[in-house]
Amino acid sequence: MVSFDDISRAHERIKPQAKRTPVLTSATVDALSGARVFFKCENFQRMGAFKFRGAYNALSQLGPEERRRGVIAFSSGNHAQAVALAGSLLKIKTLIVMPADAPKVKLDATRGYGAEVVPYRKDENREETTARLARERNLVLIPPFDHPHIVAGQGTAAKELLEDTGPLDALLVPCGGGGLLSGCAVAARALAPDCRVIGVEPSAGDDATRSFKEKRLVKIQTPDTIADGARTTSLGAVTFPLVMKHVSDMLTVSDEELLRAMFYLWERMKIVVEPTGALAFSALFHKKLNTKDLRVGVILSGGNVDLRWAAAQLHQHQD
Repeated sequence: MVSFDDISRAHERIKPQAKRTPVLTSATVDALSGARVFFKCENFQRMGAFKFRGAYNALSQLGPEERRRGVIAFSSGNHAQAVALAGSLLKIKTLIVMPADAPKVKLDATRGYGAEVVPYRKDENREETTARLARERNLVLIPPFDHPHIVAGQGTAAKELLEDTGPLDALLVPCGGGGLLSGCAVAARALAPDCRVIGVEPSAGDDATRSFKEKRLVKIQTPDTIADGARTTSLGAVTFPLVMKHVSDMLTVSDEELLRAMFYLWERMKIVVEPTGALAFSALFHKKLNTKDLRVGVILSGGNVDLRWAAAQLHQHQD
């Protein structure tokens, strides 16, 4: 399990490289929700997403022999970029297994940080492909979410938020594999014990919500959702127990709801957030929970959006 001490140590470890991202507010959002809302803007993190926190924490703890061998990771994009950038900073070679149809902006950035990219098709099993390459090349696997060092690193986002805002009544966190959600929940339990931590995932990929409600690990097929950072098939052996222990509730939003919330953030707050990054705000925006008179934290997890895709979606969904 991951403790708040693990998160505190991770915070010290990543401080020289990770940004302390800003906390933004909006009078318009407050009026809309009836709450005092604080946005933790991980879209301004290095490589554009919270994933840098966990990746750098994990890679920086590798021993000399592991660093010499190099690392491998599988990811739809943000973990890929995070591992590639962390590897570049720490002078560790990186190989990333990515979907062939991953957003071009994420593929280009991953290669730009110096990683070798191996694409896989939808009908291929990415875990099996990654395991085979790890064996063949003697590489160290850095999982996207299901690892204590990854979870501890991601939890530093909520630690910073709560240090900046003071106690919150609720904290809304995007959920894919649960690394960010479980890490933030551990941090919140330590710094604001009465805060309700609520995970938000796409309704097309509701494995975490079903796992939470049914109190057993539910696996699904790779979901078809615009929230590419949440296209996981299940929570993991590390994240599932943490979610069950520390998370108060799970909510889902549709892709249509996600798009409307994302474009609202673009238009009203003037910040670029990717679909997965807008998951937590989407639940607030569409009033999936009662937030009247509450102090609410919202994690905006990333901003790596393909602008050509977004422009086409905006044109298609204009009122």
